[in-house]
Amino acid sequence: MKISGVDIRPGNNIEYEGSLWRAVKIQHTQPGKGGAYMQVELKNLIDGRKNNVRFRSAESVERIRLDTKDFQYLYAEGDMLVFMDQENYEQINLAADLIGEAAEFLQDGMEVTLEMYEDRPISVQLPDTIEATVVEADAVVKGQTASASYKPAILDNGVRVMVPPHIVAGTRIVVDVYAREYVKRAD
Repeated sequence: MKISGVDIRPGNNIEYEGSLWRAVKIQHTQPGKGGAYMQVELKNLIDGRKNNVRFRSAESVERIRLDTKDFQYLYAEGDMLVFMDQENYEQINLAADLIGEAAEFLQDGMEVTLEMYEDRPISVQLPDTIEATVVEADAVVKGQTASASYKPAILDNGVRVMVPPHIVAGTRIVVDVYAREYVKRAD
């Protein structure tokens, strides 16, 4: 589906210069002289490169729709991650760098969504939040105010997050996977 260059929004997947790109950030600019344009930060879905491009209203780009499919994370094998298709139980291996830093939050049996283009995995979406156990938390420093007194803690997956002072080792908490921050205490 063709769209005007000024109609691109963050999260849109487009075909540009023969490759697949996702719009990360946009900025609409109307200079005093000349026509308006959209400054778009693009990320290549194949190799991860970034690019800044100006699109004018007269330009059009092809918007790509990616298919999504539910998979289950099974285990890590070196730098490859093994996933199982929820429908036909076929297993696929994907490089850990396809997920990025969020790979640290993968848990055995976790359900994820793969975005596919022409039956080829492009990206992996984890749930927005996960439950994890705090294995190590620093002691509370006396005299700190209650509002800004977060302390560092290490989770059972090795990730370091900031938690409120009442959280101690052994506590189950909910963590935002992409922001890498404490959300709430788990029920």
